Amino acid sequence: MKALLLVLIVVAAIALAEWLPKWRLRRAVQGHFPDQFVGILEKNIPVYRKMAVQEQQQLQYLIKQFLHQKEFYGCGGLDITDEIRVTIAGLACLLLLNRLPRVYPELHSILVYPSAFVASSTEQDEGGVVTHSRESLLGESWGDGRVVLSWDDVQRGTQNFTDGHNVVLHEFAHQLDEESGRANGAPILGSRLSYPGWEAVLSREFASLRSDVLHHHETVLDEYGATDPAEFFAVATETFFEMPVQLAEHHPELFKELQRYYQVEPRDWL
Repeated sequence: MKALLLVLIVVAAIALAEWLPKWRLRRAVQGHFPDQFVGILEKNIPVYRKMAVQEQQQLQYLIKQFLHQKEFYGCGGLDITDEIRVTIAGLACLLLLNRLPRVYPELHSILVYPSAFVASSTEQDEGGVVTHSRESLLGESWGDGRVVLSWDDVQRGTQNFTDGHNVVLHEFAHQLDEESGRANGAPILGSRLSYPGWEAVLSREFASLRSDVLHHHETVLDEYGATDPAEFFAVATETFFEMPVQLAEHHPELFKELQRYYQVEPRDWL
């Protein structure tokens, strides 16, 4: 009897451990979206007012899930406020509209600095020479479930949503990219049939941007996108959401691939 009772207790504990997080999440996403949060979105995400009501409601739902599941940490003396949390969550979830309800499942922490932060890096070339460097960064997406952001630069992105530069969109595009196993410019597309077209278009556009940068030609896409395919995807994402008319005009095939992936029409939000 004691052995049976012990087994029942263990089974009940396992069932409770599985049920409780789901119940807490369900309660969080079904709760009221505070009016002050709406005010933050209207102030810091300019396209929010232009979105259809269904899109606004969907974004609010995703934000509630994001805020429930992710932890924010203030670094360098920064106090985390509702404005910081809702602004970052709102921009990050903008990339998830009309797609599978996966809210960055591998992400658990967002570290926020007051301004640009200094990071150390180590690189080894083909000859085995190791180089140590320190550089000032606006944001980084790490493969261990963390994103690091500069709040000053997040705010700059919210104040000008038409210049193709937004550190939150950029770093969370990297998070989507990394869900496929590594950041290589090919996120999970949902169908194997989508990959040939995606690879052909993005490879061609990446090569074209590298050529434009090399020859000092003016480009719609930021030059940083010529760094590697992962950075190209992140830069293209920023441009898609902030400069959709220009991207569609000058890079129609790239625009269509991103539109199929993100499942939104950002030109409707202008």
